[in-house]
Amino acid sequence: MNESSIDFLFLSEEDMIKAGVKDMEGCIAAMEEVVKCLNTGDYVMGGENHNSHGSQISFPESSPFVNMPKDEGDDRRFMAMPAYIGGPFDLVGMKWYGSNMANREKGLPRSILTLMLNDKDTGAPLALMSANLLSAYRTGAIPGVGVKYLAGKDAKVCGICGPGVMGRTSLEAILNTCPGIERVKVKGRRKESLNKFIEHVRKTYPQLKSVEAVETVEELVRDTDVVSFANSGGTDPSLYPFVKKEWIKPGALLIGVSCFDMDSDEMKECTLVVDNLRLYEAWEEEYPYPSFGVNNIIGSKFTDMAHEGIISKQDIIDLGDIIYGKRPGRVSEDQIFIFSVGGMPVEDVAWGKVCYDKAKALGLGVKLGLWEKPDLY
Repeated sequence: MNESSIDFLFLSEEDMIKAGVKDMEGCIAAMEEVVKCLNTGDYVMGGENHNSHGSQISFPESSPFVNMPKDEGDDRRFMAMPAYIGGPFDLVGMKWYGSNMANREKGLPRSILTLMLNDKDTGAPLALMSANLLSAYRTGAIPGVGVKYLAGKDAKVCGICGPGVMGRTSLEAILNTCPGIERVKVKGRRKESLNKFIEHVRKTYPQLKSVEAVETVEELVRDTDVVSFANSGGTDPSLYPFVKKEWIKPGALLIGVSCFDMDSDEMKECTLVVDNLRLYEAWEEEYPYPSFGVNNIIGSKFTDMAHEGIISKQDIIDLGDIIYGKRPGRVSEDQIFIFSVGGMPVEDVAWGKVCYDKAKALGLGVKLGLWEKPDLY
């Protein structure tokens, strides 16, 4: 056997489904291990601070070059997201995606994603895989980990803001970790997507007593035990769903998968939790104060509040500290939590590794040759 030969596995979306990419219970378990690795520092992401979310190409509003794409407010961008994750995963990889809101007019998802896994020592490719489902499920699974440690034990009502892909997967994770949920409320902007979401939920979760659309953020939040904000959003906080504390049920958990906003003085009365504090500190460096808005994740508002002296940095709790017992989680039934989900490539690499191992065991995918012997070395 030629030791210098390299081949790797190509896994299509169909292969990934067979490899269990939609196994939400397994994904939640994997994401809990990721949160532990993040807390102990057993990972590396991009940038000099080792915590960069990724490197993004954003196009200009105008250009003298005819073929150059323009920024027309349609989320047209490309991003490379490299990472190493240790623990039970111990692998390097990179998620790569292009995004364009206009894709939907062509029957395509807004973002088209792939993930490359590499040997941590040689850098040789191990697998190139379809990653839209992988990314969607790891995104939903992190809220599932948060729900496991932060939600009230008697949670019965779930609210979803945004009836898209992230809304579906975060709901699936919430129902997986909160089996007592009986009622689901959903808020969206388009009747078509709302009806599609409701039809999906009724068909997939027949155990639920009711699924209903609501018109306002207040209706979504009032009397709701777990709320997931999975809506799309840009860089203008005045357009984000706005929550008043008087609407929030005592003991509720609000999850910021995407953007929402609250008054800082009201927010400081809640328990503020993030999935990886180092990520938000990195965003502080990349997007100097005020970070929130330029970065639409609610955890960046937490760090802005610390910058302003409204809270201290110690008031922002890393979820891993709760998992490891370094910080208390829920200490009262009336305690309100706000959990910020940043989304990190370590999660993609981790879930990709699990699916890759299963794909190999099942003989899935197509083996592709890089070379038998390198021409230059």
